[in-house]
Amino acid sequence: MTTVPVTRALFDDVMVPNYNPQQFVPVRGEGSRVWDQDDREYVDFAGGIAVNALGHAHPALVSALKDQADKLWHLSNTCTNEPALRLAKKLTDATFADKVFFCSSGGEANEAAFKLARKYAYDNFGPEKHEIIAFTQAFHGRTLFTVSVGGQQKYREGFEPVPGGISHVPFNDIDALKAAISDKTCAVVMEPIQGEGGIIPADPEFARAVRELCDEHNALLVYDEVQTGVGRTGHLYAYEGLGVAPDIMTTAKALGGGFPVGAMLCTDKVAPSLGFGTHGSTYGGNPLACAVAEAAIDTINTPEVLSGVADKRAIFVEELEKINAKHQIFKEIRGAGLLIGAELIDVWHGKAAKFLAAARDAGVMILVAGPNVLRMTPSLIIPEADIREGMARLEKAIAHVLETETAEA
Repeated sequence: MTTVPVTRALFDDVMVPNYNPQQFVPVRGEGSRVWDQDDREYVDFAGGIAVNALGHAHPALVSALKDQADKLWHLSNTCTNEPALRLAKKLTDATFADKVFFCSSGGEANEAAFKLARKYAYDNFGPEKHEIIAFTQAFHGRTLFTVSVGGQQKYREGFEPVPGGISHVPFNDIDALKAAISDKTCAVVMEPIQGEGGIIPADPEFARAVRELCDEHNALLVYDEVQTGVGRTGHLYAYEGLGVAPDIMTTAKALGGGFPVGAMLCTDKVAPSLGFGTHGSTYGGNPLACAVAEAAIDTINTPEVLSGVADKRAIFVEELEKINAKHQIFKEIRGAGLLIGAELIDVWHGKAAKFLAAARDAGVMILVAGPNVLRMTPSLIIPEADIREGMARLEKAIAHVLETETAEA
């Protein structure tokens, strides 16, 4: 068998160019540190975009994976399995929800949520009640339906015609929603904190008013907690911090701690509309994924981990404020828990990617949330020493950009 040299250049040869990965290739991770092919070490503030909530190679997840790997990997959905049932029970016990649908990703979870919202309205009110209202700058996935509900035109461009009956209003603007909602509205879809849109938290008053408007118009409230869920904000799910319970909620990313798994959770009121044969997912609820996700939930849904999120956020904010005092580069630091956004000052708008690249060269992995915001979604159990070391590297990266690059005039 011929061995092909595996380098970053191979990506350009064999992969569809929808991604543009960085030039280094990670090969190993432990906790909040990652090593590349050249054995260079990085502090990981990216967490796989809020996925690796327990860092890399967490013993509980590795143990669950190895144990289940010797038993069952996959069954068709003509059978259920023990890990799926245990995980579903733990999720319903810990949340507002009564029922669970498992799938393999956040996009799939949102697809199921939006289909359920329309089917529930069809079953209970008729076909005219089919309109979905979402928010500008929202992100809900990459399927045709989810990019249509997402409020960013750039992700829909070139794929039209997209599904109809979907409109968008500004986030945190309750008057705009009041003007848009009607008896034809079947659902309002929102993120508790807009992630890809720039780490924009929902105002608690706005969130409560959205719930009230949905109730007034017999519309379902759908929360996309793909990024904010599973401990990211210091609550198991962010809706708890807002004091608002949705009718449908989606979760993925951190749910498997790095293993692909997603879920759509809902109340008994709406669940019957996804009756037998209405929806499915080949790999959804497979025992391997559910065993790992159960270990992730068991580890994260503890007072120690959830309360520790606020303490770790405080260290991140402290270090970011030190950087800002020295370089005056951030306009605002926002988010909740360990979903952190640092918006660049206006003259550096559009150039967030330059800071990401410099951070990589300095040995720290960060993210962007649009072209203006540096984003950090690290492990929920990242040690303080790793936070401070990563921030020291980030400060060097920012200093380098400011010395060598030119801001927009």
